[in-house]
Amino acid sequence: MNHFSNSSRIDLTQISSHPHTFLGLSSELAKYERSEFVVLPVPYEQTTTYQVGTKHAPDAIIAASQEVETFDEELKLEACQAGICTLIPLEMTAAGPQGMLESIGEVIGKLLNDGKKVVMIGGEHTISIGAVKAFREKYPNLCVLQLDAHADLRDTYQENKYSHACVMRRIGEICPFVGVGVRNVSREEHEFIQQNKTDIFFDRDLTNLDQRNEAVLERLGPDVYLTLDMDFLDPSIMPSVGTPEPGGFLWYETLDFLREVVSRKNVVGFDLVELCPIPGLVAPDFLAAKLIYRIIGYMVAKKGEVDGEAVSKLKKQSSK
Repeated sequence: MNHFSNSSRIDLTQISSHPHTFLGLSSELAKYERSEFVVLPVPYEQTTTYQVGTKHAPDAIIAASQEVETFDEELKLEACQAGICTLIPLEMTAAGPQGMLESIGEVIGKLLNDGKKVVMIGGEHTISIGAVKAFREKYPNLCVLQLDAHADLRDTYQENKYSHACVMRRIGEICPFVGVGVRNVSREEHEFIQQNKTDIFFDRDLTNLDQRNEAVLERLGPDVYLTLDMDFLDPSIMPSVGTPEPGGFLWYETLDFLREVVSRKNVVGFDLVELCPIPGLVAPDFLAAKLIYRIIGYMVAKKGEVDGEAVSKLKKQSSK
């Protein structure tokens, strides 16, 4: 697999030819210059502590996406007509986690300056710190929506401030965030949440769909970056994660929630992280690929780039 490494000298229009495009799109629909969306694979894995394999997730998701229909049966549109360019993976740097995060931030900053909507595929959750730094520079009022089974609020873990277990502690030093679906915290994290009145919605408390959506949306700012850890989902549909936790959202309630968020907030970009592909079990890879495409579809429909049922549906959601 080819990678690009020295982000200070790259020409993004010259590195946009991943050997397999997301969804298997034609070269025209995947061309950098005409694409509204850019998929950035970041196969970074350095701090995972239980099940490993997140570095294989970008390839697995892109491979599974080849089998996702480009016509969306819910939205009644082909969101890929907006253009989805797939970049070759960002190579892991030898400069340590901080160097890696700087590289991620630099590349995403260039993409944002080109007017692209960035979809980052990890890799472990640590990579979200670099993305949020870049988005915060462009969107001063940025708020992060974290969908995750874990709070990830340790200050350090195994003597590392940039562990995947510390990602939201670091992001909270950049901008506000709201965590949803959490169902496992350490004592340190519990005390931090209590002392700082952190906006965390525990999975066990999310029983009423409408009340949950309103409560979360009230705490989010207007410009939202979404970071989606795959262990947010119920392990019955997403077993391919490093630390599967009982409970979690199922497929349709996840879509209902995300549709509401996209319809009522300005989702400026998102990442999907912490998939650990299991050889021979492709359903979770396919779910991740389809979820990425569905979120893109919600964003395209909201912008009104297509006609028909999708736009009217999202407008109806926005008017509630």
